[in-house]
Amino acid sequence: MNEAKRVLFTKEMKRDYTILVPTMLPIHFRLIAEILRLDGFTVEVLDTSGRGVTEKGLHYVHNDACYPAILVIGQLLDALESGKYDPNKCALMLMQTGGGCRASNYISLLRKALESAGYAHVPVISFNFVGIEKNPGFQLGLRTLKRMVYGVLYGDLLMTMSQRCRPYERFPGATQQLVLQWTDRLVAGMQERGGLSYRKVKENYAAIVRDFAALERSKEQKVRVGIVGEIFVKFSPLGNNHLEDLLIAEGAEPVMPGLLDFCLYTVCNGIYDTKLYGIRRFAGLINAAAYRFLHAKQRDLIAAIRENSDFQPMTDFDRTRRLVDGYIGVGAKMGEGWLLTAEMLELIESGTNNIVCAQPFGCLPNHIVGKGVMKRIREMHPQANLVAIDYDPSATEINQENRIKLMLANAARLQEKPASADQIS
Repeated sequence: MNEAKRVLFTKEMKRDYTILVPTMLPIHFRLIAEILRLDGFTVEVLDTSGRGVTEKGLHYVHNDACYPAILVIGQLLDALESGKYDPNKCALMLMQTGGGCRASNYISLLRKALESAGYAHVPVISFNFVGIEKNPGFQLGLRTLKRMVYGVLYGDLLMTMSQRCRPYERFPGATQQLVLQWTDRLVAGMQERGGLSYRKVKENYAAIVRDFAALERSKEQKVRVGIVGEIFVKFSPLGNNHLEDLLIAEGAEPVMPGLLDFCLYTVCNGIYDTKLYGIRRFAGLINAAAYRFLHAKQRDLIAAIRENSDFQPMTDFDRTRRLVDGYIGVGAKMGEGWLLTAEMLELIESGTNNIVCAQPFGCLPNHIVGKGVMKRIREMHPQANLVAIDYDPSATEINQENRIKLMLANAARLQEKPASADQIS
């Protein structure tokens, strides 16, 4: 859209507008919303789901568009038309990386949909760190950005702890209750004197892990199932039809690499651009510094888990990024690029041989770096039990569930084989 015609989110709007944000990572986005509220914004993370959201998206977006775009736009339009919010006092937010994927075009599709629905006056905010668009009323200071970084780190830790505990909890709901308690506690702590010191952050890491380790859990070892794929359908319950809940209900333990991995992948690509093509040398130096910073923070998370529990921590990204050698080149960076391949290999190496690759139907990058490498992965890792699940407006949820259940049945058979061999001997 022409900059002159774009509806800006102004400084005056910050005082009395509600910013609606489509869901993706429930734990992370709740933290980020609370952090934005500390900065004076009114933010609502939408949690609506169901066929109605999809139909709303299809009404305004062509069905050949990327499935996440249909869902995100449908969820935002559904909220505006719900009567819960005043469309004259609302702004919409989309998060963008600025990469070569169709996701970079979501914001144009959203504005076109708003115009068709009679909401052309509603401002759309692009939340990005690459200068795609700017709004005078949405300027984040260093303090807020620092809180955001901690929000990602805390979010990854809480998500990991939740996945390690929920399948085994003695009292249903205890894990989620602890997640909510810690979210409130962390946000409150960010307002206190010294609450943003990294020493305090590391103390919180240890306390979080100890609290989750203290939850009453069963001792059985359930089938572990990794979840990888396109970032939205991988993380969003709306995008993957509550895949994590389905796996837990079917007696499995979901394992999902965190958002920090995607952040490290993004800065790695800036480094590789310089190494492979000799371009953006200054940006390469900045990305190298960002990688060292973020990687050090990930290692602190890993140390906190190892030192305060018997939970398996996330994999060090230095190891993750090297696993793709012989499978795919690091120049493959559209969408999730080489990261998707790396995460499948990371899961297999850490003992999670059963993997669901969640991808929007027709997502070219994911079909190459997901489905496209599965044959090679199976050749090198015969124990790998991989299934690619397409998510699309025309795909039936029951068909997706049946394919996942078939994979779980195969996983159960594979898990029983060693025990049968021992009994025979």
